Amino acid sequence: MSQMLIGIDVSLRSHHVQFMAGDGRKLASFSVTNDRHGADTLIRRMLDTAAEVKCQTLRIGMEATSNLGWHLAHYLKDQLAPYEPNVQAQVYVLNARKVARFKKGYDTLPKTDRIDAWVIADHLRFGRLPHDMNEVVQYQALQRLTRTRFHLIHSIKREKAYFLNQVFLKFSGMRIDNPFSDTFGATSLAVIQELDPERIAEMPMEELIEFLQEKGKKRFANPQEIAELLKKLARSSYRLDKAMSDPVNISLSVTLSVIKNMEAEVKKLDKQIDKIMKGFQQTLTSVKGIGAVYAAGILAEIGDISRFDDHNALAKFAGLVWNKYQSGDFEAEDTERVMTGNKYLRYYLVEAADKVRKYDSEYEAFYHKKFNEVTKHQHKRALVLTARKLVRLVFMLLKTKKLYTPPERRN
Repeated sequence: MSQMLIGIDVSLRSHHVQFMAGDGRKLASFSVTNDRHGADTLIRRMLDTAAEVKCQTLRIGMEATSNLGWHLAHYLKDQLAPYEPNVQAQVYVLNARKVARFKKGYDTLPKTDRIDAWVIADHLRFGRLPHDMNEVVQYQALQRLTRTRFHLIHSIKREKAYFLNQVFLKFSGMRIDNPFSDTFGATSLAVIQELDPERIAEMPMEELIEFLQEKGKKRFANPQEIAELLKKLARSSYRLDKAMSDPVNISLSVTLSVIKNMEAEVKKLDKQIDKIMKGFQQTLTSVKGIGAVYAAGILAEIGDISRFDDHNALAKFAGLVWNKYQSGDFEAEDTERVMTGNKYLRYYLVEAADKVRKYDSEYEAFYHKKFNEVTKHQHKRALVLTARKLVRLVFMLLKTKKLYTPPERRN
């Protein structure tokens, strides 16, 4: 037998395991606890079964289900390493969505841990797998920080959306047509928290102007214009029932406190990321607009660039590829982006692209070209396409380790 396939359905308390021969025969099915004792039991049974069926290659697979299989995957990799070359272990962390799609090929399979482990083992048998796990712990350590940052940034966005919903209750006109460039700026927040439409409408113009000047630290070029607009908005806004006034104000205050706290935590993460990045040899930060944080987010997800044959493979990994629809002589021009790929890498690539286009003339021109090609979702479309263009540069810089030369300095 050339290989033995081990499908593991991971869960919090225990893992269900399926041993399968290379020809699809079932060899064993059992459960182990999700701890070191269970992992040691699994290793002993793998080695004993491999010896019985005279197999040297162990192909082990599990889904990337939260972090429930993280310890097991690394433990198996480390503990089986001393048995090489007599026993060669390949550990694969599989995309759960791809495993689910593979399972759909079997029409009526039920949803049980035993069946899921069998499906994973059979998926390993058919091949078309990602690279086996060979991750460097430094990349994973960085990944903990960049993914936590990703989580906080998206939490902040949700909290801000909730805050704006409360603003509409208190001051509907200001939510519709805010006279300040940044709703979460100091002066805008002061107006939202300390004033209400009724008070603004009744305030003398001079007093409102003085309030704006004080909160804005006299940075407004034309405070009277802002004051007049605020009064206009105040007059047209709905009035909030007095029974709702205090609850809405408390809700605004609490939500804003949560937002500020999370923003402070993001700054702490950024400092730690910057500190860790000093230990990495990379040239991504030679591109103006890609700072240490965005470079870290990209590096943490890519890991060793040698895993990817070219920039197309890297773009596919990030989910920055588009479906192709062709039948006979017809080929569709307008196709959708595939809704798969590494969401963390895609996020940091898109954010980096948005910064790079503001400094690099080549990327700026490309962004505007794509922006002007359509009339809907212009910014979003242009930015995602710019991120796809950036993938080529990222691949080249990581592959060659050369510094980036901006267009203005090229011969």
